[in-house]
Amino acid sequence: MDVVSIPGGTVTLKDARRSTERSVALLPFMISAVPVRAREFDPDSPDTSRSAGPDSPASGVRWLDAIAWCNSASNAEGLEMAYTTNEGAVRRNATADGYRLPTEAEWVYASMGGQTRPRYGELIHIGWTALDGVDGPQPVGDKTANGFGLFDTIGNVWEWCWDRVDPARYADYRLLQGGGWADPEWSCRVGVRRGNAPDAIVEDVGFRVARGRVAQGADINGGQGWSEASDRNRADVARLLSLGWTPLKSD
Repeated sequence: MDVVSIPGGTVTLKDARRSTERSVALLPFMISAVPVRAREFDPDSPDTSRSAGPDSPASGVRWLDAIAWCNSASNAEGLEMAYTTNEGAVRRNATADGYRLPTEAEWVYASMGGQTRPRYGELIHIGWTALDGVDGPQPVGDKTANGFGLFDTIGNVWEWCWDRVDPARYADYRLLQGGGWADPEWSCRVGVRRGNAPDAIVEDVGFRVARGRVAQGADINGGQGWSEASDRNRADVARLLSLGWTPLKSD
């Protein structure tokens, strides 16, 4: 994978439902310049997803498949795998040098490309969206890169992150960022958050990968803006739940 080195820095994350925001200090990390391509995700059958070709992003990818692919790619390159799985529960190794999904904080910081705007340029020039009138994912890297050298963070396919989207309301649903090829302008901004189940297959969902330790120590339960303890705390809702809410269960 062609990865780009991102310097450490600080990013502000907002949660519209809770009307909160927080500042996250990030260690330097690496992230792929483009989403994982169809030919990289499944070399034997690059066009099984709704793809415009092998150089388009892999799409229709489950979060669990992205996790498995990260470990497989790490193993193939002799890197320490970032994830362990036990009875369906995925745990992250904070000090592993292998491929992993970016945290929300890493994804937002990298996508902004050193700027503070919701998009790093005019939408028609930086991402494949409803403005283009396409009917599937497009070859990566054909639009303008951001200041860090990343392509297609906005539009083309939604991208999985490691974080849970809202553990109080949607249990283990994982976060999606960036917007897809059929999304309108309002949906294709850095701050728009969406989520889905780890085993869900959605046609406009893919992923890009990160590398680099997520914490100074060996604690697998936090780092780079995410914390298992914080998720558990957010899921502990001490009031009558609204219809449809499914808080994350305690271990």
